[in-house]
Amino acid sequence: MVISLSLLHPTQLVAVQGWVFEEIDVIKIGRANDNNVVIYSAVVSRHHAELWQNQGKWEIINFGANGTYVDDLAIIQVPVKDGMIIRLGNSGPKLQISLHKIDLDNLEKINRQRQGHTEGIGSAQDSQDNTDTTLIVRSQVNQ
Repeated sequence: MVISLSLLHPTQLVAVQGWVFEEIDVIKIGRANDNNVVIYSAVVSRHHAELWQNQGKWEIINFGANGTYVDDLAIIQVPVKDGMIIRLGNSGPKLQISLHKIDLDNLEKINRQRQGHTEGIGSAQDSQDNTDTTLIVRSQVNQ
């Protein structure tokens, strides 16, 4: 079963980074380098959240000190729905979860055009809470 995650731009619902996983039952998300999805942000815990596949269905479990949010509500463990958006921390980065494969090659081309070939580093001001958010992500697009 395929599952894809997209890191969304801080002020727009546009993907700036993506990961696709096949044949995996646990996906670890956090700041530490031993996670499957590594996101460097001050509000993201070293081991912030995990996605677990059980009998063909996915669930997201929070382990982060700053919480994981769905629809602005803190969660502990909830079923994953195709297209759902989670936020790591109350004002942290957003990830969209897709229960299908996303086109990483096209995502990379779009981002290179949009960012003028800047890779892996994004900085923007979050319009909702005026927090300056700098994200650095480990690229897995070409791996």
